[in-house]
Amino acid sequence: MAQPANSFSTYDAKGIREDLSDVIYSVDQTNTPVFQMAGKNKATATFHEWQTDALTAASAANQVVEGNDTTIASTPPTTRLGNYCEISEKSARITGTEESVKKAGRNNEMAYQVVKRTKELRRDMESSLCANKARNAGSDVLARQSAGIPAWITTNTSAGVGGVDPTGDGTDARTDGTQRAFTEDLLKTVLAAIYESGGNADYCSVGTFNKQKFSGFTGASTRFDKGEDKRLVAAIDVYVSDFGDIKVVPNIFQRARDALLLDMSLWCVSYLRPVKNRELALTGDSQQRLINVEYTLEAKNEKGSGGVFDLTTA
Repeated sequence: MAQPANSFSTYDAKGIREDLSDVIYSVDQTNTPVFQMAGKNKATATFHEWQTDALTAASAANQVVEGNDTTIASTPPTTRLGNYCEISEKSARITGTEESVKKAGRNNEMAYQVVKRTKELRRDMESSLCANKARNAGSDVLARQSAGIPAWITTNTSAGVGGVDPTGDGTDARTDGTQRAFTEDLLKTVLAAIYESGGNADYCSVGTFNKQKFSGFTGASTRFDKGEDKRLVAAIDVYVSDFGDIKVVPNIFQRARDALLLDMSLWCVSYLRPVKNRELALTGDSQQRLINVEYTLEAKNEKGSGGVFDLTTA
């Protein structure tokens, strides 16, 4: 039906108020599983150190005669390891006018920006902890850098053709090899190696593509269609291996080509300076805040973890 003649409509009006929702929507991923699951510790210097130790190999030939005059064997020393603390920061600056105007979705612009920047900082920390990068002492013109998880794992690994494990002390990154599909056999091989090394991996951190590949592993089970509630269970969140239960967590902030099999009791975030929000000096008619943190990754003993590397991602 046509509009009656001389009707005054919204298309003619000039004084209609805006209709702006008082809610701000964000769907960006803020789940940081490695950061959340890792222990927390305190560092007291820019180079944070710790020690590892190992037992001598077991022997089935340890028998001596009665009254034996024992020979004292040398005891291997502990291994001293360390990682550099890196500084990460986010900042916010707003004008005096912006803080004074009426806004939708928040009353205080600076408070809103600080919350947002703090979430971004935690995402950056997760990316750094999981990055394949070596430690770096830095200088007056170069930022210090903490070695990430792939630069520590060297004992229990599976790599593609050409892949080379790092030294295992954080001084070098791993060399990537030819990518190949993630399979259950690769997973089981590394889990067995971790167990034989004395470890007890309890988390598998993977990218989204390989999380779906993991969910296709059959193990010794059969998938069922739950007809009564119209659900088909097609995901694996806990994998029951021969050596214990593994919780499988997707992580978009790590390299998609890595499947990190971690004993999270052996990984720690050590803070020289914890996350802090500080007000900076006024610059003209604007206010500033700095959110920063100084921290490092502590790999207490990499033999307790492992990794399946060089996986396809599509």
